Amino acid sequence: MTGPAGALAGLRVLDISSFLAAPQVATFLGDFGADVIKIEPPSGEALRRIGASRHGESLVWAMVSRNKRVITCDLPRPEGREVLRRLVAEVDVLVHNYSPSVLRDWDCTWDQLRSINPGLVMVSVSPYGHTGPLADRPGAGTMAEAFAGLTHMTGEADGPPMLTSVPLGDTLTGIFGLVGALVACYGRDVNGRGGQHVDVSMYEPILTLMGSTLAAWDPHGDEPPPARFGSRLATGVPRNIYSTSDGRFLCLSGTTDRQVERILALMGRDGPEDQAKFARMTDRLAHNDELDALVADWIATQTLDEAMATLVEARIPVAPVHDLAGLVADAQVQARNSITLVPHDVLGTVPMVTPAPVLSETPGTIGHPGPPVGAHNAEVYRELLGWDADALAEARAAGFI
Repeated sequence: MTGPAGALAGLRVLDISSFLAAPQVATFLGDFGADVIKIEPPSGEALRRIGASRHGESLVWAMVSRNKRVITCDLPRPEGREVLRRLVAEVDVLVHNYSPSVLRDWDCTWDQLRSINPGLVMVSVSPYGHTGPLADRPGAGTMAEAFAGLTHMTGEADGPPMLTSVPLGDTLTGIFGLVGALVACYGRDVNGRGGQHVDVSMYEPILTLMGSTLAAWDPHGDEPPPARFGSRLATGVPRNIYSTSDGRFLCLSGTTDRQVERILALMGRDGPEDQAKFARMTDRLAHNDELDALVADWIATQTLDEAMATLVEARIPVAPVHDLAGLVADAQVQARNSITLVPHDVLGTVPMVTPAPVLSETPGTIGHPGPPVGAHNAEVYRELLGWDADALAEARAAGFI
């Protein structure tokens, strides 16, 4: 079913990236209507063969390559790079994750490609950015999380640092690449700034998450830098994951004076002695462990539904800790259609996050999952390069598409 044109209709994007972080820049652009053309090797991208799969098909490929037109081209070959340069002349945005040294070897640096297309917005995704001593060092989102300090801040206070259980660094990088691409396109199309190179490192988006932690530390002072504290905050209590009597969990964060006043009343601990210790921020931080334990003990006497109802009525920020089944079944998630079940010829249906945020007039949509290898070769090469069937057959016979 074809719906109204998306907000980015008319924006043409060439995606020559691989794996997870960089391709998501193009994925998000495609969700909102951009025409995304994905180049992969003639044998298919490696992402098709790694990660979760079903019936021999990659679920991650289906997700990350949704809404894209897929063509093949062997970029390491000179003929492939010539095709790339011709395609660059026809697009608005190029997304890649090749290192600076590879781009130099290919004669496809930013300056060289800009000379072909002065309005080009080139989004370069790399672990450490395209400048500095680590510009050519390989890596991934996991390394970015560790390098930027997030891993150090994750885990129990008396335990080792921990990685997240989801590809946070990769997806956050994709979001930052999306922002950079849109900002550069606005500067070009509205303010006449011409094309730009958008240099997206994978560790700097993680640094943005660390912003409030970094700002709270004085590097010239005597206090040590902040450290991991489990699910708690050293600067706010109560904030934690609490167990309920039916073996489930809820997340509570009610750290303001007014919120704590209501929590104390719910627990029957709002007498003068407790008020003196817990009512004001400066006082309760000195009794952080005690207040957290009181809240934990009180919640442990109730089922999840009971505790949720009581806390919601008292206007305390609280949420159930969903597993995936609970998330999909949640009435709020269903009411907003936050998850889309996308049909696939081999996989059946694949649950994907509905494009967010929600736009009132041109919401993002998922038109199709990641296509088969070379599914759009004839269509795209005819449309952008003017190839007829003979030219396509020659390129295929030569082995570079």
